[in-house]
Amino acid sequence: MDERQALIEKLKSIPWFRELSPGHFERLVKIAHLRQVEAGEVLFREGDEEDYLYVVLEGRVALDIFVPGRGRVRIYTAEPMDVVGWSSVTPVVRQRTATARVILPGTLAVFDAKALRRLCDEDPELGYVVMRRMANVIAGRLMVTRLQLLDMFANPSQEKGHE
Repeated sequence: MDERQALIEKLKSIPWFRELSPGHFERLVKIAHLRQVEAGEVLFREGDEEDYLYVVLEGRVALDIFVPGRGRVRIYTAEPMDVVGWSSVTPVVRQRTATARVILPGTLAVFDAKALRRLCDEDPELGYVVMRRMANVIAGRLMVTRLQLLDMFANPSQEKGHE
């Protein structure tokens, strides 16, 4: 099976992609490719400019942020079918909000963010579907981040000089 066919099969295994019209699905496949990743590999760093949107097909990807006084804090672990790099397709904020590091080797579907934004602009129906999906991803991450913050405030750092 060639890479394009493998990509199609992998994306069709994800309910969200199965729900797309055949035309929309084909447009997304044209701007995507598969990427094998190894543990420890960094996909992007906090503050980097946009480039790609990732869908975890196999493996796990940790999202970490830098917190002054605490260092790197894991805010999310992306599992298969999770989206990583949502900030690359938002209308204004195209700066990475976290660092993404592979913690279990696997396979990612990689979408060119610039091409995806262009498709969304050219086809408002597809744009609505994609942005609705991104809104769900962002809302989920906001909820997880909120819980992380509550935990941090409930358990302040025990380092010297902190009370």
